[in-house]
Amino acid sequence: MTSFRIGRRGLIAGSAAALLPLPASAAKEDWRKLADEVRESMRWAWQNYRERAWGKDQIMPVSGGAESFSIKGQHVGLSLIEALDTLWLMELDAEFKDGVDWIHANLSFDIDGEVSVFETIIRLVGGLLSAHLASGDKLLLAKAKDLTDRLMPAFTASPIGLPHRYVNLKTGAVRGPVTNPAEIGSCITEFGTLSRLTGDPRYFKAAKKAMVALFGRRSDIGLIPDAIDCMTGEWKSRRATIGPPSDSYYEYLWDGWQLLGDRDCLTMYKSCTAAILENQKAMLNGDLWFVDVDFETGKRINWEQDELSSFYGGLLAQGGEPVIGEAYTRSWDKVQAKYGILPEGYDPEKDAPTYKTNALRPELADAAFNHWLLDGKEEWRALVARHFRAMQQWNKAAYGYAVMADVTTKAQADHCPGYWWSEQMKYYWLIFADCRRFDYRKNYLSTEGNVLLGFRH
Repeated sequence: MTSFRIGRRGLIAGSAAALLPLPASAAKEDWRKLADEVRESMRWAWQNYRERAWGKDQIMPVSGGAESFSIKGQHVGLSLIEALDTLWLMELDAEFKDGVDWIHANLSFDIDGEVSVFETIIRLVGGLLSAHLASGDKLLLAKAKDLTDRLMPAFTASPIGLPHRYVNLKTGAVRGPVTNPAEIGSCITEFGTLSRLTGDPRYFKAAKKAMVALFGRRSDIGLIPDAIDCMTGEWKSRRATIGPPSDSYYEYLWDGWQLLGDRDCLTMYKSCTAAILENQKAMLNGDLWFVDVDFETGKRINWEQDELSSFYGGLLAQGGEPVIGEAYTRSWDKVQAKYGILPEGYDPEKDAPTYKTNALRPELADAAFNHWLLDGKEEWRALVARHFRAMQQWNKAAYGYAVMADVTTKAQADHCPGYWWSEQMKYYWLIFADCRRFDYRKNYLSTEGNVLLGFRH
Protein backbone atom coordinates (compact mmCIF):
# COMPACT_ATOMS: atom_id res chain seq x y z
CA MET A 1 0.00 0.00 0.00
CA THR A 2 1.45 3.32 -1.03
CA SER A 3 0.69 7.02 -1.35
CA PHE A 4 -0.99 7.18 2.06
CA ARG A 5 -3.52 4.51 1.02
CA ILE A 6 -2.62 2.59 4.12
CA GLY A 7 -4.58 0.12 6.14
CA ARG A 8 -5.84 -0.65 9.57
CA ARG A 9 -8.03 -3.29 11.23
CA GLY A 10 -8.73 -4.40 14.87
CA LEU A 11 -11.10 -6.85 16.52
CA ILE A 12 -12.63 -7.57 19.91
CA ALA A 13 -13.46 -10.55 23.01
CA GLY A 14 -17.78 -9.03 -4.53
CA SER A 15 -20.11 -9.38 -7.01
CA ALA A 16 -23.51 -7.85 -6.54
CA ALA A 17 -26.02 -10.07 -4.79
CA ALA A 18 -27.68 -10.69 -8.14
CA LEU A 19 -24.40 -11.99 -9.55
CA LEU A 20 -23.43 -14.03 -6.51
CA PRO A 21 -26.72 -15.09 -4.90
CA LEU A 22 -26.89 -16.30 -1.35
CA PRO A 23 -29.51 -18.74 -0.16
CA ALA A 24 -32.85 -17.11 0.59
CA SER A 25 -32.12 -17.47 4.28
CA ALA A 26 -28.62 -17.04 5.62
CA ALA A 27 -29.57 -19.54 8.30
CA LYS A 28 -29.64 -22.23 5.59
CA GLU A 29 -26.01 -21.58 4.65
CA ASP A 30 -23.62 -24.46 5.31
CA TRP A 31 -20.99 -22.48 7.15
CA ARG A 32 -18.69 -25.45 7.68
CA LYS A 33 -18.66 -26.13 3.95
CA LEU A 34 -17.86 -22.50 3.28
CA ALA A 35 -15.06 -22.65 5.83
CA ASP A 36 -13.62 -25.68 4.04
CA GLU A 37 -13.64 -23.69 0.79
CA VAL A 38 -11.69 -20.91 2.50
CA ARG A 39 -9.14 -23.38 3.86
CA GLU A 40 -8.64 -25.03 0.49
CA SER A 41 -8.25 -21.62 -1.17
CA MET A 42 -5.53 -20.77 1.35
CA ARG A 43 -3.79 -24.10 0.82
CA TRP A 44 -3.90 -23.69 -2.98
CA ALA A 45 -2.54 -20.14 -2.84
CA TRP A 46 0.21 -21.20 -0.42
CA GLN A 47 1.28 -24.05 -2.72
CA ASN A 48 1.63 -21.59 -5.59
CA TYR A 49 3.63 -19.21 -3.41
CA ARG A 50 5.78 -22.15 -2.21
CA GLU A 51 6.52 -23.26 -5.78
CA ARG A 52 6.98 -19.90 -7.48
CA ALA A 53 7.89 -17.20 -4.95
CA TRP A 54 9.25 -18.96 -1.87
CA GLY A 55 10.80 -16.51 0.56
CA LYS A 56 9.92 -13.56 -1.65
CA ASP A 57 7.84 -10.68 -0.39
CA GLN A 58 4.85 -11.07 -2.70
CA ILE A 59 3.80 -13.42 -5.48
CA MET A 60 2.55 -11.99 -8.78
CA PRO A 61 -0.58 -14.12 -9.19
CA VAL A 62 -1.20 -13.56 -12.88
CA SER A 63 2.32 -14.22 -14.21
CA GLY A 64 3.68 -16.35 -11.39
CA GLY A 65 6.57 -14.00 -10.74
CA ALA A 66 7.58 -12.25 -7.51
CA GLU A 67 8.09 -8.69 -6.31
CA SER A 68 9.74 -7.07 -3.31
CA PHE A 69 7.81 -4.78 -1.00
CA SER A 70 9.77 -3.03 1.73
CA ILE A 71 13.15 -2.62 0.07
CA LYS A 72 13.48 -2.60 -3.71
CA GLY A 73 15.30 -5.71 -4.85
CA GLN A 74 15.45 -7.17 -1.33
CA HIS A 75 13.11 -9.78 0.11
CA VAL A 76 12.28 -10.61 3.73
CA GLY A 77 9.53 -13.15 3.19
CA LEU A 78 6.73 -10.67 3.79
CA SER A 79 3.82 -12.83 2.56
CA LEU A 80 5.26 -15.87 4.34
CA ILE A 81 5.40 -14.04 7.67
CA GLU A 82 1.94 -12.53 7.20
CA ALA A 83 0.46 -15.96 6.47
CA LEU A 84 1.81 -17.82 9.48
CA ASP A 85 -0.86 -17.34 12.13
CA THR A 86 -3.62 -17.82 9.52
CA LEU A 87 -2.06 -21.16 8.57
CA TRP A 88 -1.83 -22.12 12.23
CA LEU A 89 -5.48 -21.27 12.92
CA MET A 90 -6.50 -23.35 9.88
CA GLU A 91 -4.46 -26.28 11.23
CA LEU A 92 -2.31 -26.28 8.10
CA ASP A 93 0.56 -27.35 10.30
CA ALA A 94 2.92 -28.63 7.61
CA GLU A 95 2.64 -25.32 5.77
CA PHE A 96 3.17 -23.41 9.03
CA LYS A 97 6.29 -25.45 9.80
CA ASP A 98 7.68 -24.83 6.32
CA GLY A 99 7.34 -21.09 6.88
CA VAL A 100 8.97 -21.16 10.31
CA ASP A 101 11.80 -23.33 8.98
CA TRP A 102 12.44 -20.75 6.25
CA ILE A 103 12.70 -18.02 8.89
CA HIS A 104 15.18 -20.08 10.93
CA ALA A 105 17.36 -20.69 7.89
CA ASN A 106 17.10 -17.41 5.98
CA LEU A 107 15.58 -14.38 7.70
CA SER A 108 17.91 -11.51 8.53
CA PHE A 109 17.12 -7.83 8.98
CA ASP A 110 20.76 -6.75 8.80
CA ILE A 111 20.03 -4.95 5.53
CA ASP A 112 21.38 -1.61 4.36
CA GLY A 113 17.99 -0.47 3.16
CA GLU A 114 15.17 1.88 4.14
CA VAL A 115 11.76 0.64 5.24
CA SER A 116 8.41 2.17 6.12
CA VAL A 117 8.26 2.16 9.91
CA PHE A 118 4.49 1.79 9.98
CA GLU A 119 4.27 -1.03 7.45
CA THR A 120 7.17 -2.89 9.03
CA ILE A 121 5.60 -2.76 12.49
CA ILE A 122 2.10 -3.89 11.57
CA ARG A 123 3.20 -6.50 9.01
CA LEU A 124 6.56 -7.96 10.06
CA VAL A 125 6.83 -7.26 13.78
CA GLY A 126 3.16 -8.14 14.26
CA GLY A 127 3.42 -11.23 12.07
CA LEU A 128 6.45 -12.56 13.93
CA LEU A 129 4.83 -11.90 17.31
CA SER A 130 1.59 -13.67 16.40
CA ALA A 131 3.49 -16.67 15.00
CA HIS A 132 5.53 -16.80 18.22
CA LEU A 133 2.39 -16.68 20.35
CA ALA A 134 0.88 -19.48 18.27
CA SER A 135 3.90 -21.77 18.34
CA GLY A 136 6.08 -20.72 21.25
CA ASP A 137 9.09 -20.57 18.91
CA LYS A 138 11.63 -18.33 20.66
CA LEU A 139 13.51 -17.42 17.50
CA LEU A 140 10.40 -15.70 16.15
CA LEU A 141 10.30 -13.49 19.24
CA ALA A 142 14.03 -12.78 18.91
CA LYS A 143 13.56 -11.74 15.28
CA ALA A 144 10.68 -9.45 16.25
CA LYS A 145 12.86 -7.80 18.91
CA ASP A 146 15.83 -7.41 16.58
CA LEU A 147 13.65 -5.78 13.95
CA THR A 148 11.98 -3.44 16.45
CA ASP A 149 15.35 -2.36 17.82
CA ARG A 150 16.31 -1.38 14.26
CA LEU A 151 13.13 0.73 14.02
CA MET A 152 13.55 2.59 17.31
CA PRO A 153 15.72 5.44 15.90
CA ALA A 154 12.62 6.61 14.04
CA PHE A 155 11.04 7.36 17.43
CA THR A 156 14.07 8.69 19.31
CA ALA A 157 15.11 11.12 16.54
CA SER A 158 12.09 13.32 17.25
CA PRO A 159 12.19 15.71 20.23
CA ILE A 160 8.46 15.18 20.75
CA GLY A 161 8.42 11.42 20.23
CA LEU A 162 6.57 11.28 16.90
CA PRO A 163 8.29 8.74 14.65
CA HIS A 164 9.75 9.52 11.24
CA ARG A 165 8.15 7.58 8.40
CA TYR A 166 11.29 5.77 7.22
CA VAL A 167 14.40 4.25 8.79
CA ASN A 168 17.45 2.39 7.46
CA LEU A 169 17.60 -1.04 9.09
CA LYS A 170 21.41 -1.09 9.25
CA THR A 171 22.42 2.53 9.85
CA GLY A 172 19.39 3.86 11.73
CA ALA A 173 19.23 6.90 9.42
CA VAL A 174 15.74 8.39 9.38
CA ARG A 175 13.72 10.20 6.73
CA GLY A 176 10.21 11.54 6.30
CA PRO A 177 9.47 14.03 9.07
CA VAL A 178 6.09 14.97 7.59
CA THR A 179 3.92 12.10 8.72
CA ASN A 180 0.35 11.27 9.66
CA PRO A 181 -1.79 9.88 12.50
CA ALA A 182 -1.92 6.28 11.27
CA GLU A 183 1.84 6.01 10.89
CA ILE A 184 2.39 7.70 14.24
CA GLY A 185 -0.13 5.81 16.30
CA SER A 186 -0.44 2.24 14.98
CA CYS A 187 2.05 0.35 17.09
CA ILE A 188 1.04 0.32 20.75
CA THR A 189 -0.32 -3.24 20.67
CA GLU A 190 2.68 -4.70 18.84
CA PHE A 191 5.13 -2.73 20.98
CA GLY A 192 3.14 -3.40 24.15
CA THR A 193 3.13 -7.12 23.42
CA LEU A 194 6.87 -7.06 22.76
CA SER A 195 7.49 -5.23 26.03
CA ARG A 196 5.41 -7.80 27.90
CA LEU A 197 7.20 -10.75 26.32
CA THR A 198 10.72 -9.36 26.72
CA GLY A 199 10.35 -7.39 29.95
CA ASP A 200 11.72 -4.29 28.18
CA PRO A 201 9.35 -1.31 28.65
CA ARG A 202 11.03 0.89 26.01
CA TYR A 203 8.79 -0.24 23.19
CA PHE A 204 5.47 0.40 24.94
CA LYS A 205 6.68 3.75 26.28
CA ALA A 206 7.74 4.94 22.81
CA ALA A 207 4.42 3.91 21.26
CA LYS A 208 2.31 5.57 23.96
CA LYS A 209 4.39 8.74 23.95
CA ALA A 210 3.70 9.15 20.23
CA MET A 211 -0.05 8.59 20.65
CA VAL A 212 -0.32 11.07 23.51
CA ALA A 213 1.79 13.71 21.76
CA LEU A 214 -0.48 13.63 18.73
CA PHE A 215 -3.67 13.66 20.82
CA GLY A 216 -2.43 16.71 22.73
CA ARG A 217 -2.30 18.70 19.50
CA ARG A 218 -5.95 18.22 18.49
CA SER A 219 -8.06 21.27 17.74
CA ASP A 220 -10.48 23.03 20.07
CA ILE A 221 -13.32 20.94 18.63
CA GLY A 222 -11.32 17.77 19.22
CA LEU A 223 -10.32 16.87 15.66
CA ILE A 224 -6.93 15.78 14.35
CA PRO A 225 -5.78 16.59 10.79
CA ASP A 226 -3.93 14.12 8.61
CA ALA A 227 -0.40 15.56 8.29
CA ILE A 228 2.11 16.79 10.86
CA ASP A 229 5.84 17.53 11.11
CA CYS A 230 7.25 15.06 13.64
CA MET A 231 10.13 17.37 14.55
CA THR A 232 8.17 20.55 15.26
CA GLY A 233 4.60 19.39 15.85
CA GLU A 234 3.38 21.79 13.17
CA TRP A 235 0.26 20.71 11.32
CA LYS A 236 0.73 20.34 7.57
CA SER A 237 -2.92 19.78 6.68
CA ARG A 238 -6.37 20.94 7.71
CA ARG A 239 -8.27 17.79 6.71
CA ALA A 240 -9.73 15.59 9.43
CA THR A 241 -10.72 12.13 8.18
CA ILE A 242 -11.50 8.69 9.57
CA GLY A 243 -9.89 7.22 6.45
CA PRO A 244 -6.26 7.03 5.41
CA PRO A 245 -3.88 8.33 6.55
CA SER A 246 -5.60 8.73 9.93
CA ASP A 247 -7.69 5.56 10.23
CA SER A 248 -5.72 3.15 12.41
CA TYR A 249 -4.77 5.85 14.92
CA TYR A 250 -8.35 5.77 16.20
CA GLU A 251 -8.38 1.99 16.07
CA TYR A 252 -5.24 1.72 18.19
CA LEU A 253 -6.55 4.14 20.79
CA TRP A 254 -9.30 1.59 21.45
CA ASP A 255 -6.89 -1.33 21.06
CA GLY A 256 -4.52 0.06 23.67
CA TRP A 257 -7.39 -0.20 26.10
CA GLN A 258 -8.74 -3.52 24.85
CA LEU A 259 -5.48 -5.46 24.72
CA LEU A 260 -3.34 -3.64 27.27
CA GLY A 261 -5.90 -2.14 29.65
CA ASP A 262 -4.44 1.36 29.28
CA ARG A 263 -7.04 3.80 30.57
CA ASP A 264 -5.38 6.80 28.94
CA CYS A 265 -5.99 5.13 25.59
CA LEU A 266 -9.65 4.64 26.49
CA THR A 267 -9.99 8.30 27.46
CA MET A 268 -8.37 9.44 24.22
CA TYR A 269 -10.54 7.08 22.17
CA LYS A 270 -13.74 8.39 23.73
CA SER A 271 -12.69 12.00 23.22
CA CYS A 272 -11.76 11.50 19.56
CA THR A 273 -14.89 9.48 18.83
CA ALA A 274 -17.18 12.10 20.37
CA ALA A 275 -15.57 14.77 18.17
CA ILE A 276 -15.88 12.62 15.04
CA LEU A 277 -19.55 11.82 15.70
CA GLU A 278 -20.29 15.48 16.37
CA ASN A 279 -18.54 16.89 13.31
CA GLN A 280 -18.14 14.18 10.66
CA LYS A 281 -21.25 12.00 10.75
CA ALA A 282 -23.61 12.78 7.86
CA MET A 283 -26.74 11.27 6.29
CA LEU A 284 -27.38 11.15 2.55
CA ASN A 285 -30.35 9.45 0.91
CA GLY A 286 -30.96 7.43 4.05
CA ASP A 287 -27.37 6.17 4.32
CA LEU A 288 -24.87 7.10 7.01
CA TRP A 289 -21.38 8.31 6.06
CA PHE A 290 -18.42 10.05 7.66
CA VAL A 291 -17.16 13.05 5.70
CA ASP A 292 -13.82 14.84 5.65
CA VAL A 293 -13.95 18.21 7.39
CA ASP A 294 -11.75 21.14 8.36
CA PHE A 295 -10.20 20.17 11.70
CA GLU A 296 -10.79 23.57 13.32
CA THR A 297 -14.17 24.61 11.93
CA GLY A 298 -15.83 21.28 11.17
CA LYS A 299 -16.80 22.52 7.69
CA ARG A 300 -17.35 19.67 5.24
CA ILE A 301 -14.67 19.35 2.57
CA ASN A 302 -16.30 16.70 0.37
CA TRP A 303 -18.48 13.58 0.36
CA GLU A 304 -15.76 11.29 -0.97
CA GLN A 305 -15.31 7.99 0.85
CA ASP A 306 -12.28 5.68 0.97
CA GLU A 307 -12.83 1.92 1.04
CA LEU A 308 -10.29 1.64 3.85
CA SER A 309 -12.74 3.58 6.03
CA SER A 310 -15.26 0.73 5.91
CA PHE A 311 -13.56 -0.80 8.95
CA TYR A 312 -14.93 2.01 11.11
CA GLY A 313 -18.40 0.61 11.69
CA GLY A 314 -16.91 -2.35 13.49
CA LEU A 315 -14.72 -0.11 15.63
CA LEU A 316 -17.70 2.04 16.63
CA ALA A 317 -19.56 -1.10 17.71
CA GLN A 318 -16.59 -2.14 19.82
CA GLY A 319 -16.48 1.26 21.47
CA GLY A 320 -20.16 1.27 22.47
CA GLU A 321 -21.92 2.77 19.42
CA PRO A 322 -23.38 -0.33 17.72
CA VAL A 323 -26.37 1.38 16.08
CA ILE A 324 -24.22 3.96 14.33
CA GLY A 325 -21.56 1.41 13.51
CA GLU A 326 -24.03 -1.03 11.98
CA ALA A 327 -25.61 1.72 9.87
CA TYR A 328 -22.22 2.70 8.49
CA THR A 329 -21.31 -0.92 7.67
CA ARG A 330 -24.62 -1.35 5.86
CA SER A 331 -23.91 1.77 3.79
CA TRP A 332 -20.73 0.13 2.53
CA ASP A 333 -22.49 -3.17 1.96
CA LYS A 334 -24.80 -1.38 -0.49
CA VAL A 335 -21.76 -0.21 -2.44
CA GLN A 336 -20.44 -3.77 -2.47
CA ALA A 337 -23.79 -4.92 -3.85
CA LYS A 338 -23.62 -2.28 -6.59
CA TYR A 339 -20.13 -3.12 -7.87
CA GLY A 340 -19.56 -6.65 -6.61
CA ILE A 341 -16.17 -5.60 -5.25
CA LEU A 342 -15.72 -2.30 -3.44
CA PRO A 343 -13.93 0.43 -5.40
CA GLU A 344 -11.06 2.10 -3.57
CA GLY A 345 -12.97 5.37 -3.56
CA TYR A 346 -16.67 6.20 -3.74
CA ASP A 347 -18.67 9.44 -3.80
CA PRO A 348 -22.18 8.83 -2.38
CA GLU A 349 -23.36 12.27 -3.52
CA LYS A 350 -22.55 11.41 -7.15
CA ASP A 351 -23.19 7.67 -6.63
CA ALA A 352 -19.99 6.93 -8.52
CA PRO A 353 -16.52 5.53 -7.81
CA THR A 354 -13.69 8.02 -7.43
CA TYR A 355 -11.10 5.23 -7.72
CA LYS A 356 -12.08 2.18 -9.76
CA THR A 357 -9.28 -0.05 -8.47
CA ASN A 358 -9.49 -2.46 -5.55
CA ALA A 359 -6.44 -3.83 -3.78
CA LEU A 360 -7.99 -7.04 -2.36
CA ARG A 361 -9.14 -5.04 0.62
CA PRO A 362 -10.41 -6.79 3.77
CA GLU A 363 -11.95 -3.83 5.64
CA LEU A 364 -15.64 -4.56 5.10
CA ALA A 365 -15.17 -8.22 6.06
CA ASP A 366 -13.22 -7.02 9.09
CA ALA A 367 -16.08 -4.77 10.20
CA ALA A 368 -18.68 -7.51 9.71
CA PHE A 369 -16.58 -10.01 11.66
CA ASN A 370 -16.30 -7.48 14.46
CA HIS A 371 -20.09 -6.98 14.54
CA TRP A 372 -20.60 -10.75 14.53
CA LEU A 373 -18.25 -11.28 17.47
CA LEU A 374 -20.32 -8.79 19.42
CA ASP A 375 -23.89 -9.78 18.52
CA GLY A 376 -23.74 -13.11 16.65
CA LYS A 377 -26.18 -11.97 13.93
CA GLU A 378 -26.22 -14.08 10.79
CA GLU A 379 -26.51 -10.86 8.78
CA TRP A 380 -22.79 -10.32 9.21
CA ARG A 381 -21.86 -13.85 8.21
CA ALA A 382 -23.96 -13.42 5.07
CA LEU A 383 -22.17 -10.16 4.26
CA VAL A 384 -18.80 -11.87 4.60
CA ALA A 385 -20.02 -14.78 2.47
CA ARG A 386 -20.80 -12.30 -0.33
CA HIS A 387 -17.35 -10.77 0.14
CA PHE A 388 -15.66 -14.18 -0.09
CA ARG A 389 -17.65 -15.31 -3.13
CA ALA A 390 -16.87 -12.06 -4.92
CA MET A 391 -13.19 -12.72 -4.34
CA GLN A 392 -13.53 -16.25 -5.66
CA GLN A 393 -15.34 -15.07 -8.77
CA TRP A 394 -13.32 -12.01 -9.71
CA ASN A 395 -9.91 -12.11 -8.00
CA LYS A 396 -8.75 -15.69 -8.56
CA ALA A 397 -5.90 -15.82 -11.07
CA ALA A 398 -3.62 -18.55 -12.39
CA TYR A 399 -1.26 -18.57 -9.40
CA GLY A 400 -3.13 -16.87 -6.58
CA TYR A 401 -5.52 -13.99 -5.93
CA ALA A 402 -5.04 -10.71 -7.77
CA VAL A 403 -6.07 -7.13 -7.12
CA MET A 404 -8.57 -5.45 -9.43
CA ALA A 405 -7.42 -2.84 -11.92
CA ASP A 406 -11.04 -1.81 -12.49
CA VAL A 407 -14.02 -3.01 -10.48
CA THR A 408 -16.45 -1.90 -13.18
CA THR A 409 -14.84 -4.12 -15.84
CA LYS A 410 -13.43 -6.71 -13.38
CA ALA A 411 -9.97 -6.43 -14.96
CA GLN A 412 -7.20 -7.89 -12.79
CA ALA A 413 -3.70 -6.58 -12.11
CA ASP A 414 -0.63 -8.75 -11.42
CA HIS A 415 -0.30 -8.16 -7.68
CA CYS A 416 -1.29 -9.90 -4.44
CA PRO A 417 -0.63 -7.78 -1.33
CA GLY A 418 0.94 -9.44 1.69
CA TYR A 419 -1.96 -8.47 3.94
CA TRP A 420 -4.27 -10.77 1.97
CA TRP A 421 -2.68 -13.74 3.76
CA SER A 422 -3.11 -12.23 7.19
CA GLU A 423 -6.43 -10.48 6.98
CA GLN A 424 -9.45 -11.51 4.94
CA MET A 425 -8.43 -15.16 4.74
CA LYS A 426 -8.35 -15.15 8.52
CA TYR A 427 -11.63 -13.27 8.85
CA TYR A 428 -13.33 -15.66 6.41
CA TRP A 429 -12.03 -18.70 8.28
CA LEU A 430 -12.91 -17.48 11.76
CA ILE A 431 -16.43 -16.34 10.92
CA PHE A 432 -17.36 -19.48 8.96
CA ALA A 433 -15.48 -22.15 10.93
CA ASP A 434 -15.82 -23.18 14.54
CA CYS A 435 -12.07 -22.73 14.87
CA ARG A 436 -10.70 -24.97 17.59
CA ARG A 437 -7.59 -22.87 18.00
CA PHE A 438 -9.30 -19.50 18.58
CA ASP A 439 -11.02 -18.08 21.64
CA TYR A 440 -14.12 -16.30 20.33
CA ARG A 441 -14.83 -14.72 23.70
CA LYS A 442 -11.46 -13.17 24.51
CA ASN A 443 -9.27 -12.17 21.60
CA TYR A 444 -7.45 -9.36 19.84
CA LEU A 445 -6.53 -8.98 16.18
CA SER A 446 -4.30 -6.10 15.12
CA THR A 447 -4.86 -3.68 12.27
CA GLU A 448 -3.05 -6.21 10.08
CA GLY A 449 -5.16 -9.09 11.36
CA ASN A 450 -2.39 -10.54 13.54
CA VAL A 451 -3.68 -12.46 16.55
CA LEU A 452 -1.99 -11.08 19.69
CA LEU A 453 -4.58 -12.56 22.06
CA GLY A 454 -6.95 -15.47 21.63
CA PHE A 455 -4.95 -18.52 20.56
CA ARG A 456 -6.18 -21.77 22.07
CA HIS A 457 -3.61 -24.54 22.40
